Amino acid sequence: MPAVPQRLSWAVETLAVMPGDRLLEIGCGPGVAVSLVCDLLTTGTITAVDRSATAVERAGARNARHLESGRARILRASLEELRLDGERFDKIFAVNVNLFWTRDPARELALISSLLAYGGELSLFYEPPSAERASALAADLTRTLSSHGLTPTVVRGGERLVCVRAS
Repeated sequence: MPAVPQRLSWAVETLAVMPGDRLLEIGCGPGVAVSLVCDLLTTGTITAVDRSATAVERAGARNARHLESGRARILRASLEELRLDGERFDKIFAVNVNLFWTRDPARELALISSLLAYGGELSLFYEPPSAERASALAADLTRTLSSHGLTPTVVRGGERLVCVRAS
């Protein structure tokens, strides 16, 4: 297996996953973060979604043992198509998913708010090409999340890694 990208290691570390957490990853790609999260879970679970059939296939292959154990579930869907029948999550996160800053994500943030458990948290992780872009992105996301009634905080992981958390 190739080395784990620093942004994913940092993201999972920053999430502070507890053994019983219920997590939702938006845009799971090949499932690297799913693997890292599952290694920290005992009674908890992660549901990972991606709109790409190729990504879902790769994530499933990478996480076969976690799928079999019931710790992971991987679904092919876009966020706006996601239907989880009343499930709630302690932590919802996304890594380098652009929909939160390229347009008004009102519909998606309303869905996320309905999926968060009481006291739950949304974490949006990015690794832009420069420290300046990371700062600008954090400011943009803070304004966007605040305008939708969420309370954001910014966490930095060096010059280019940024996380905007909201509850």
